[in-house]
Amino acid sequence: MKLYKTAFNDADLSRIVEMAWEDRTPFEAINTLYGLNETAVIDLMRQQMQPSSFRMWRKRMAGRTTKHLGKRGFLVGRFVCPSQRTR
Repeated sequence: MKLYKTAFNDADLSRIVEMAWEDRTPFEAINTLYGLNETAVIDLMRQQMQPSSFRMWRKRMAGRTTKHLGKRGFLVGRFVCPSQRTR
């Protein structure tokens, strides 16, 4: 297992974990910003989290289409209610 502590500072590690937990942030965005593919993100999450938290995250991410750009059914990543639109 790679040790990511030396490659990233604490702020970067915190941001990567935060992005991985977010539903609408795809793994491709993490790869673009930090150079970590999905497998590397999973390894980093396993290293940075408690075992029970990691299992909860993996269960949550399993099958989630919003975590992959190719599986998304929409182009814009932000929902806007019709009543919030400015005309």
